[in-house]
Amino acid sequence: TTNEFKDINDPKKFACYSGVAPFTDESGRVVKKARVSHMANKKVKTLLHLAAIVAIQHNSDLKRFYERKVEQQKKNKMSVINAVRNKLILRIFACVNQNRPYEKNYQTSIA
Repeated sequence: TTNEFKDINDPKKFACYSGVAPFTDESGRVVKKARVSHMANKKVKTLLHLAAIVAIQHNSDLKRFYERKVEQQKKNKMSVINAVRNKLILRIFACVNQNRPYEKNYQTSIA
């Protein structure tokens, strides 16, 4: 899909491609709530959704994030799952761009 991350090398672009990035729905003076694109790659979106569900169940950081956002927003849980999908995309691209495996307790070096 990404040609080994050569075609899409930016996490924001990949989020748009996979239908995770929200866009505002505007028409003239009417501004509706943000929605995700329906032009997304459905296979990638499905895989990200399944990964997000598993991450919420088994990753303590993402589980806390999910529970905190659900409590704050008190609305559609799918929008929170979408935020988890976006976090997964950001983590994937960080690992690929740095050519490193994922480290749970990664500390950035200030140099």
